[in-house]
Amino acid sequence: MTTVRQRWIALVVICTAELLVVLDNTVVNVALPSMGLQLRSSISGLQWVVDAYTLTFAGLLLAFGHLGDRYGRKKVMIVGLAGIAVMSIGGALAANLGQVIAARALMGICAAAVFPATLALIINIFSDARERALAIAAWTAMAGFAIAIGPTAGGFLLEHFSWHSVFWINVPVAAVVLAAAWKFVPESKASHIGKFDPVGIALSLVGITVLVWAIIEAPHQGWLSGISIAAYLLGVVCLAVFVWWELRTPSPVLDMALFRIRRFSLPALAIAVAYFSMFGFLFMITQYFQGVMELSPLQFGIHSLPFAVSIAIGAPLATLIAQRVGTTAVIVFGLVVMSVGMFIAGQVKVETPYFGPVLISMVLMGLGLAIVQGPATESIMSSVSLDEAGAGSAVNDTTREVGGTLGVAVLGSIVASIYTTKVGPRIDAIPDALMEPYQKAFARETVVSVIEIVKAPTNSVFATQKADLVYAMKAASLEGFQLASYVTVGSALACALAVAVFLPWARQSGAGVLLAWRNTDSR
Repeated sequence: MTTVRQRWIALVVICTAELLVVLDNTVVNVALPSMGLQLRSSISGLQWVVDAYTLTFAGLLLAFGHLGDRYGRKKVMIVGLAGIAVMSIGGALAANLGQVIAARALMGICAAAVFPATLALIINIFSDARERALAIAAWTAMAGFAIAIGPTAGGFLLEHFSWHSVFWINVPVAAVVLAAAWKFVPESKASHIGKFDPVGIALSLVGITVLVWAIIEAPHQGWLSGISIAAYLLGVVCLAVFVWWELRTPSPVLDMALFRIRRFSLPALAIAVAYFSMFGFLFMITQYFQGVMELSPLQFGIHSLPFAVSIAIGAPLATLIAQRVGTTAVIVFGLVVMSVGMFIAGQVKVETPYFGPVLISMVLMGLGLAIVQGPATESIMSSVSLDEAGAGSAVNDTTREVGGTLGVAVLGSIVASIYTTKVGPRIDAIPDALMEPYQKAFARETVVSVIEIVKAPTNSVFATQKADLVYAMKAASLEGFQLASYVTVGSALACALAVAVFLPWARQSGAGVLLAWRNTDSR
C-alpha cells in the first residue's frame, strides 16, 4: 500500500510522461511552417507530419492498453519512454520529409505504449474516489499545460535553432521521466486477462489509417474521385468488420459491451468531438498566426498562451464542479462554449485585431475543451473495473486521438480546398521567370508561404501585384477557416444535444457506481 506522499509523487511522474507525449504534437505544430519551407513540403505533407504520429498512436492504443493490463502498465510505459527518446533522435537527424514522417510514425507507436498506461496507473494508485477525481483532474490539466508551453517552447527553439531542435528536446526529458518512473511509480496489472487480439488490432489500425488518408488526400485526388470513394469504403468496411469481430471473439481487445453503458459511450463521444474541434483549430490557428498575422514562431507561441492557460485552469475546476452538479450538465455546457468559440473564430477577417474576436475565441475554445474533458474522462474511467483500466484508458485516449486526427484531416482539407480554388488561378498567372515553380506550388497550397513571398526580393514577384496577392491568399485561407468553423459548430452542438438527451442527469459518485451504471445505463 502506497503512502499519500508516494501516491502524489507517482502522479507527478505519470503526468510528466503524459506531458512528453502531448508536447510532441504541440511543439511540432509550431515547427510545421519552418519544415515546409526548408523541406519544400506541400500542405498534405505537413498534415502527414502531424497525422503520422496520431494515426499510429490512435491505432495502437488499444493494443498497448491490453499489453499493459497483461504484462504490467509501468513496464510498458518505460519501454515506450525509451522508444520516444530513440525515435526523437531519428527525427532530429532526418534529412527529408519522408524521414521526418517515418520518425513521427515510430514516435507515435512508442507514445501509444506510454499514454494508456498513465491513466490506468492513476486509477490503480488512487483508490479513494475524491483523490482519484483530483488525480484525473491533474491528468487532464496537464494536457492544457503541454499546450501552454508547447508553442512557446517550440517558438523559442525555432528562434534560436533549427526545426530539428523540437526533436532533440524530447531526448533528455524522456530519459529523466524514465528514470523517475522506474523509481517512484508502482507496478500494476490485471489479475485476470484474456488472449491477445491481433485481428482486432489490425482491423482497427487499417480502418482508421485508410479513412483518414482518404480525407487528407481528398482535396488533391478529388472528394468524389474513384480513389477517394474506394478508400472511404475500405475504411468503413474494416471498422465495421472490427466491431463484428470484437462482438464475437472471446477475448476482444475492446469490450464492445462497454459502449452499452451510457456513462462510458457518451462521454467518449464528447471527448472525440472536443478533440476533433481542438486539433483542427490548432492546425488552422498555426497557419493564421504565421501566415495571416506573419508572426514568428515565438510570437505565435506567446499569442496562443490564453488558449492554453484556459485549458490548464478550467480542467481541474470542471471536474470538481461536476462532482457537485453532475457530469451531464458540465459536458453539455462545455460543448456549447466550444461551439460559440469556434463560431467567433470563423468570423475573423484579415483586418481583425488580435485583442478582440481572435483572443475571445481562443479563451472560449480552451475553456470549452477543459470543461468537457475532465468530467468526461472521470466518467469513462469510473465505468470500468480495475482489471479493465488499461482498456478503458485506451478507449479514452483513442477517442481523443481519432477525433484529433480527423479534426486535422477534415478541417484542414476544407481550408485547403477553398484556399486552392481561390488562390490557384492567381498563382498560375505569374510567369515562372518571376516566381520559381516550387514557390508557386507552395503558395498555391498554404497561406504560410506568405512569409517567403514577403521576404523575397521585389523583382521575384510582380511588384505592383505583390500586395494584392498576399492579401488574396490571407482572405482565401480565412474563407476556408469560416466554413471549417461551421462544420465544427454543427458537430459540437449535435453532440451536446445527444449528451443532453441520452446521458443521465442525476449525479452519482462513490462505491457501487460502476455496478449501478452497468445495470441501468445499458438499457
